[in-house]
This record gives sequence, C-alpha cells and structure tokens, in this order.
Amino acid sequence: MNGRSAHRFARLGIRRDADLPWHLPLRYEDETRLTPIGDLRLGGIAQVQGTIVRSEVVPRPRRMLVVQVEDDTGELSLRFLNFYGSQVAQLAVGRQLRAHGDVRGGLFGAEIVHPRYRMVGRDEPLPTRLTPVYPTVAGIGQATLRRAVLEAVEAATAPGALPETLLPGTAARLSLPPLADALRLLHQPPASEPLSALEDRTHPAWQRLAFEELLAQQLSLRRARAARAVQRADPLANTERVQALFAALPFTLTGAQQRAWAEVSADLAGAVPMNRLLQGDVGSGKTVVAALAALQAIGSGRQAAMMAPTEILAEQHWHKLRAWLEPLGVRIAWLTGSLRETEKKAVRARAAAGELDLLVGTHALVEESVSLPRLGLAIVDEQHRFGVAQRLALRAHRGESLPHQLMMSATPIPRTLAMSYYADLEVSVIDELPPGRTPVLTKLVTQARRAEVVERVRAAAQAGRQAYWVCPLIEESEALDLQTAIDAFEGLSVELEGVRVGLVHGRLTPAEKAATMASFTAGDIDVLVTTTVIEVGVDVPNASLMVIEHAERFGLAQLHQLRGRVGRGTAESVCVLLYRPPLSEGARERLKVMYETTDGFEIARRDLQLRGPGEFLGARQSGTALLRFADLERDAALVEAAREEATRMLATDPDRVTAHLERWLAGREEFLKA
Repeated sequence: MNGRSAHRFARLGIRRDADLPWHLPLRYEDETRLTPIGDLRLGGIAQVQGTIVRSEVVPRPRRMLVVQVEDDTGELSLRFLNFYGSQVAQLAVGRQLRAHGDVRGGLFGAEIVHPRYRMVGRDEPLPTRLTPVYPTVAGIGQATLRRAVLEAVEAATAPGALPETLLPGTAARLSLPPLADALRLLHQPPASEPLSALEDRTHPAWQRLAFEELLAQQLSLRRARAARAVQRADPLANTERVQALFAALPFTLTGAQQRAWAEVSADLAGAVPMNRLLQGDVGSGKTVVAALAALQAIGSGRQAAMMAPTEILAEQHWHKLRAWLEPLGVRIAWLTGSLRETEKKAVRARAAAGELDLLVGTHALVEESVSLPRLGLAIVDEQHRFGVAQRLALRAHRGESLPHQLMMSATPIPRTLAMSYYADLEVSVIDELPPGRTPVLTKLVTQARRAEVVERVRAAAQAGRQAYWVCPLIEESEALDLQTAIDAFEGLSVELEGVRVGLVHGRLTPAEKAATMASFTAGDIDVLVTTTVIEVGVDVPNASLMVIEHAERFGLAQLHQLRGRVGRGTAESVCVLLYRPPLSEGARERLKVMYETTDGFEIARRDLQLRGPGEFLGARQSGTALLRFADLERDAALVEAAREEATRMLATDPDRVTAHLERWLAGREEFLKA
C-alpha cells in the first residue's frame, strides 16, 4: 500500500497486510449463473450476458449513457447516469459484456441502472464461487479490495501459515471447521454453499470465527482477573463508621441492598483489589451502598473518590452524601470543570494534602493536577458513560497499593453480555426496589392529542404534584422538525397560566442549572421543562408525571432512565410518551417495549437485541474491543463454550493462550479489561 491507499485502508481498520484476511464480506453476489434476458423478473437481482447492439449518449431529460444488450431470448437496457469517456469507448457496438444488478421496468422494457459489468469473451467460463462484497470506503473499489484480500488470504492460509490455537479436539467437538478452511470459505464460498447461512452468519465457518473471537475475549478477561489476584491492595476492614451510618439512616436497607453491601464489604476487607460492578434498576438504592463502601475505606484511613458522568449527577451525589456523611465527621468536597479556578485549586490542594476523605466530581477527577495520595477506593457511577482511558486514569491516582474499584450502573447488563464483557468482574445485583415505590404507568399518546396531555399536567400541578416535560433538542432543527426545550418552555408558560414552569438544559451555566434544580426539588417549580440532562441522578419524590415529547427519537435505555425519574414517591406515577406518526420500525419496537414492561433487565435484553453490544455499552467512544464477528444473542451457546474452553486452556496450555491473544487482540487487552 502506498501512503494514500494506506490511509484509506486504515479507515477500514486495515493497517498491515496481516489484517486483510480478517476483513470479511458484508454479503455475496451470485455470479455463477446467467439468466436469459427473456426470463428476467422485475425487482430481482440477476446476471446477464449479451452483445451490445446500441450504445449512445442521450442528452435529455438528463445526460446519460444508454447501452442496449441482446441475447438469443431478448433485449435489455443498461443506463449509466454518471460515466466517463473511456466507458463510452469501451461499451462499443458488437462487444460482449456480462452485467449484474437490480432489474426494473423502464420506458422501453426491462433495464438495469448502473450495473456492475465487465467485458468478456463469448465463451468465457463462469465463476464457480460466490463473489464477496466487502465493507469499503471512498477511494477503494471492490475490485481493488477483493484482489488485495484474496492475495492475503492465499498467503495466510498456506500450509503451516495459520497454526491452530485451540486445544486438540475442540473444533471437532463443537462441529467447527479448521480456521484456515473457514477463512478460505468465507472469502470464496463455493456456489453450493447456502447463501442465507453465509449472510446471517450461522454457517459453521462464521461460527468458527465467532467462537475464536469470544474465546479471545474470555481469555483476556480471565487473565486480567488472574493478574489482579496477585496485585496488592490495602485491606479496608474498619466498619465503625459504617455502623454509625446504619444507625443514622431513616430507612432500612432492602434485602437486595444488604446482600450487595455484604459482598462489597467483604471485597474491601481483602488484600486483592476489588473490581466489582454494582448494578440495579433506576431507584433501587445503589448510592447508599456506595456511601457505605466509602465509609469503610475512610474508616480504614484511606481516601475515596466518586466519579459521575454529568455535573447534575455529581452534584446530586455530593448533596446526598454530604447530608449522610458530614455528621459522621467525613471531610467531603466536589470538583467539576465548571468551578472557578480558585475553587478548583483549593479543592486539589486539600485532596493532595490528605485533608479530604471523599472527593466527588465529574471527569475533572482524572486530570493530572488532581492527586489523591491515600486513595483506597475509586467509585465510578454510570461507568459505561465514561471512556476506558478515564476509568483507568481514576484508578491510577494511587500511592503504593492499587485502590479497590466499585463501578455502578443503572443499566442492567443482560446475562450473555455480562458473561462476555464482564468476565473479569464480580457482579452484585440490586433486584428489589425500596418499599413504597409505586410502579410507573406508561401511556403512548400521539402528538395530535398534545392538548389533552397539557391539561393532564395542569391537573397534576393543581393537585400539588410536580411534572417533567422532556424535549430532545435545545435549538430548532428544521431537518428533524423537533419541538425544542426553549419553545416548549415558552409555549407551556402560556398554556399553563398560573402554573410555575421552569427550564433546565445543558447550555445553562452550572449555577443556573443548580438554582433551577434546587427550586424544583424544593417544590417552587411545578413543571420542569428539560432536555436529557435529567436522565440520571435526579431524585424528586413529589414528581409523579413525566411527558417525553418526540419519544420516538430517544433510545430505549434513555427512555427507561428518564422514566425512572418518576415513581420515586408514594403517589401513582405516569410516564406519557408523546410520539409523532408515522413511526419507523425501530421506533415502534422501542415504544412497544416501554409500554409492555418496566423491568430494567428485560428492557436491557431487548435493547441489546436492537442496538448490539457496542452501542449498548457505550463502547464506540470508549475504545473497548468490540465484537466484530460474534453476536451475543445469536451465539449465546458459543459464549458458554468459550468460557469452558478458556478455563481448560488457562489450566493446561498457557502458550496457546498467548498465541490466541496475539492473533485476536494485538495490544487491545488494556481497553477490554477496563
């Protein structure tokens, strides 16, 4: 590859020749058969061969090249709306060509617009294998890419060039072909192979690659866990302050919270660094478990840090934790990028001097200027919202020993995803809501009935309840025709005369957001018009009604998180999903799921089906090694098999483990295990 083509190939993830065999087809075209022109069916894809009987550039209604081709059974028009002078010369009358494309009806019979074609001899044989179509970028044509890939595949699958890294007998036991055979077949499948199995990736050759990839993931995560087992952390076992908080809390922990806390507490007391994920649905009470963990670390003479993805959530944690912990003598502060520099400098100085026990903040916590010399516990809330480098950096604020780490997520992780992406984590689940929480009733309402919804909001305010009105954008977007938060605020202020309406969105200053949220929490605002800045962390028990405008534009996890802002008190709560028809298939499915269930685990499972693991985990921006070939729903049985194989390989053949990881991860392990 020269410099320019190397840059283009790099955009495909191909940075060296060794990457080419793993660049697999998106789909296949069957060029092994010719269809007589007289037998063509409109709407189908076909390949024809014939003689050019007419070729001319037509000036109207727009300039185009029209080529008429005939065989013994009929005639077919080929139309080129964009063409070069060299094509006009090439497509001359009397020449033979083979053309492939979508057949449709034209003014003068059947035609193919912009066919893929090549000039051929009259008796040139047909291919015997399906033609691969690869993912590509501008500047790399299919022919160029196909030639480069197939040359690399020939070299990579030559005898002895691709040694097996699975244990002997594993592939046969799972009915999987040898790896070299699988690669060759996927790049050049015989015409006899079932096209549907190739394209939906259930073919044994695809399954072999999916298994290899899942196995690499399992091996990497297991090795990370083993490496952590020999690392040292300070045992944090003092629970005096923990008991003091239990005595002061005005509520009793649920059974699920008690189980989760027992697991966290035991980890903290050990000399191996804790690496635990605490997951629970919105409103399940994860924050109090985090507070108890921080107290056990602080009571044992160490510092704790808690990082949240947004300033609103970080400030919410700070207020709640300060109310619980300051009466117990805990020195707590918060740090975000929007604080004045003098304030940040003072907080950083106190942290570095060991004068702070607990530091709460956003990604500002991982800046180089922040030092926590006695850090014993790092807590990351909504961990999937952070990049991997940020999560690693927070844990790097350490002295001589490695801090314990507690990650929290209100997005329940489906079982197959947990087995695949979190194999090196211990997982605690809070699967029980605190007593007094009422299920949220979800209603789907078309935009045409918006006036009825406004009256429902008025009635709620007059009854002393509060409501959220959520909009997806801040400024007008003509392309999407979405109601903005600003317009909604102005409109509702008029429509709800006598009702106190407030506005909060991401472009307000932190002081403005804080003041508005404080007024809403205090009950001085009846209706809060907002964007998704209130998606996580906002806790106002008196808010029992939420309206989400243009709900069809929101993701499933986001809708579930937003709905979780109501139903936090004892009053019956309602979430109204206002949508504008017609709905896309994806939007219809998302709204259907929201209507059918409030179970966060079921919603997470369906969300994984709709979006895939990369989007679900927030991994696109995080650097996590995404699954390229495996699908966690489709290949759930392979996930189980990969876990078992990883156990055997680690126990019996570490050299194969190293070889397998070299082939599949090539230095990306650090991101995978974060």
